[in-house]
Formats: sequence, C-alpha cells, structure tokens
Amino acid sequence: MDNYSGAGRFAPSPSGPMHLGNIFTALISWLDAGFRHQRRILRIEDLDPQRSKYEYARRIEDDLEWLGLHFDEGGLDDIGDYGPYSQSKRHDIYQTILDRLCSMGIVYPCRCTRAELRMTQAPHASDGRALYPGTCRPERLPYTYGPIPHLPDLKHSLRLYIPDMEIEFTDIVFGHQSINIASEFADILLRRADGAWAYQLAVVADDALMGISTVVRGSDLLSSAAPQIYLHRLLGFTPPQFLHVPLLCNSQGRRLSKRDSDLNLNVLRDKYPPESIIGYLGYLAGINPTCDPATPADLLNVYSPQLIPRTPTIIIPDKIVI
Repeated sequence: MDNYSGAGRFAPSPSGPMHLGNIFTALISWLDAGFRHQRRILRIEDLDPQRSKYEYARRIEDDLEWLGLHFDEGGLDDIGDYGPYSQSKRHDIYQTILDRLCSMGIVYPCRCTRAELRMTQAPHASDGRALYPGTCRPERLPYTYGPIPHLPDLKHSLRLYIPDMEIEFTDIVFGHQSINIASEFADILLRRADGAWAYQLAVVADDALMGISTVVRGSDLLSSAAPQIYLHRLLGFTPPQFLHVPLLCNSQGRRLSKRDSDLNLNVLRDKYPPESIIGYLGYLAGINPTCDPATPADLLNVYSPQLIPRTPTIIIPDKIVI
C-alpha cells in the first residue's frame, strides 16, 4: 500500500492470552484497513494497571506476527509518528483533553463510591447496564471546577455532563443507528478517583490523534459509538466510521473469554498452523467460502465488508477441529 487514506486499528487489552474472538476482530480489522488502503495501527489498551501485563502485550504482538497479521505502526516499540501507542504512556495527552473539557464547564466532581452507586435505584440502559443517577451533578451549568486536577489521586472521580440528545450514525455492518446518549449512558466517567483514565475519554483521544478513520471492534460496543461520536464532535474532531463485527460465542451462547481455554491462542498454536486458524475465521466472517487454510493476504484478495454476517453473535463449538 503506497498511498494511505486514513488508518484502522486493532486495540487489544493485554490482560491475558488472545482467544479466537480477539483474533477474529484482529483479522477483520487488518483486512478492512487493507481494503480501504489505510495504515494499520496496533494500539495497546493497558489502562487498567491491575489487569494489564507487559508479557501479555509482547505475546499478543508475537501471536499477531505468527498469524501473518503485520501492522504498520504501534505496539510496545512505538513504531510510527503518533505514539506512544500504549495507553499507559499517554497520561499527558489525556490530561490535555480533560483540561479542554473542564474549560467548557461540563465536567464535575463525583464523590459517589461504587458501593453507593450499586445501592441506588438508577434507571437501566436497554442492555442492562446500570446508569449513573446524577447524584453529584451540579444544579447549573457551566460548572467551574477550580484548579484542574493533575494529581494521581483526585479523591473523587470526574464526570462529563451528557445532554438529552439523539446521536445518529451508520455502522458499516449493522446499518443505521439512533441512540439517545442521556438515556443509554447518562453522565459518563472521564477519570476515576484513583487517577485511572476512563475508557471513553482515552479511546476518543487516541482515535482522533492517531488519525483513525475506521474503527473495527466487537458488536458488544456498538452502542458505545454514540457517546464517542458526541465526544469527538465536542472536541472538534471528525468521528471515524464504525464497523462492528459479530461476537464469537461458545456453545452456551456466552462470548468467548479466558475461561474458554481450549480456544486461546496459546493452545491453538500447539494444534494448528496459522493458515488453518485464519482460514477458519475467514469462513466464520463470510469471506472464505470454506474452512480451507488461507493466509491474510489470500483473504484480502476477496474481502468486502458486505460479506460479514449481519448478526450480533456467531456460535462456535467449545472444541474446534480445523
């Protein structure tokens, strides 16, 4: 690819070995970026210091290379012009974004503990998520925070006021979406009381500043596109396109996780060559007409996002034979 037009990204969390569902998303992200002549970026989403480990991130990089999924930028070695590519190294960038939001008068401190929030009878989103009930929301906006926090321990979390607003967008796979961000998300966290950055702020900052033009990820995050689009626009960024792929689920209908150990790549690598795994995932994605072995380059020659199944989940056997 000589002439790039934007960028796509795969953004794993290094909290354990990749499973088949992670690789499914990585493969479609890699294929879609190639299809659109985009830079391919590997971003390490290690915001959670308790769960994220350096050795897991290195293993993810090694597994992707073994599978033939080579990325142009990113990774632990910060290859490229938009680094650092690990979220744990991007504190100053997130702080700058937080400062901008605070200056708008729409960020306020929240002193509710997790236990207190669990006890409230908050309304619930359509997918069962508990919503913040607005306990600490100021009576009037704009809200003047005072000195903008830079200390690791804030003694309270910071929330962004979310207006009653409908966000409309077209997902490349799932089509037109219309989501009321107030009723589905309420006032979102930007930074936790322990100083950890919240996902919504970090992912918007990273996607915007790394030039991500297409976001490929699992269908469980489809509704999250709405507050992220709102944040992009609020900050003066152009929102990316979104392409949400079906989740791979086990025979009980539960999305794959580390509990499905037989489908982790550290097990699969001992049983199958990379072409067998890629060919099987290409078949599940509707790209490979059979389960025959294939390389990522083979699938790129026939890839189209129109081939991806328009279903939120795909059920696979607990033990696969490729």
